[in-house]
Amino acid sequence: MSSSDIFIGETIGTAVLILLGGGVCAAVTLKSSKARNAGWLAITFGWGFAVLTGAYLAGGVSGAHLNPAVTVGLAIQGGTEWGDVPLYLGSQLLGAMIGALLVWAVYYGQFHAHLTDPEIVGTKSTEEGMVDQTAAPKAGPVLGIFSTGPEIRNGVQNVITEIIATVVLVLAILTQGLNNEGNGLGVLGALITALVVVGIGLSLGGPTGYAINPVRDLGPRIVHALLPLPNKGGSDWGYAWVPIVGPLVGGALAGGLYNLAFA
Repeated sequence: MSSSDIFIGETIGTAVLILLGGGVCAAVTLKSSKARNAGWLAITFGWGFAVLTGAYLAGGVSGAHLNPAVTVGLAIQGGTEWGDVPLYLGSQLLGAMIGALLVWAVYYGQFHAHLTDPEIVGTKSTEEGMVDQTAAPKAGPVLGIFSTGPEIRNGVQNVITEIIATVVLVLAILTQGLNNEGNGLGVLGALITALVVVGIGLSLGGPTGYAINPVRDLGPRIVHALLPLPNKGGSDWGYAWVPIVGPLVGGALAGGLYNLAFA
């Protein structure tokens, strides 16, 4: 694969992954969305279909890693050259940011309606009848559309959860021969990977929202911080290290386990 293949495939594939994955989160969350309150099943299957679509698009071009944890796991396993790793990671981060911007564009009206509703953003009337904008929650009412967050904030538990979930993902990918002879994903491999992501969401996603992909969280979190969204609150950078460190460690462990048990 050439550098341009890696850049184009990973940027476009990751952008579509985040567009569809972040899109289902927006659809379930935002006021005036027809899918509002559709629930966790919709989110888990939406992310599975997002992986499937991104993998089909990028598989024949870049191998469709779409995830730094997968790239690191493949590099340790030997299927990816270490010299290509920075290009993979940079392209994935760029794609994730583009995908998050596209989610904002698609749901622009819904974001405005949601973030200007006093009942949602937690604003309150002052004695003069004006709206107090200082009551917006720290993490922000739409941050969950862009990035993950724990139900119980415990750094050690949260990182362990992300490590375990990512080991499952990357080990499942490696044992399917994801990067077989440089040809990228096979049709069946893409489908199985998507179903693994659904399974992880259903079984292991409850504690942290299952980032299992550093750029899936970091790229959209950066976009959340930069977008001119009213009453958006903070981007919770104090937690941002967890969905970066956990998946990267998990991907590395999966690569090592593959070499020990399957190579």
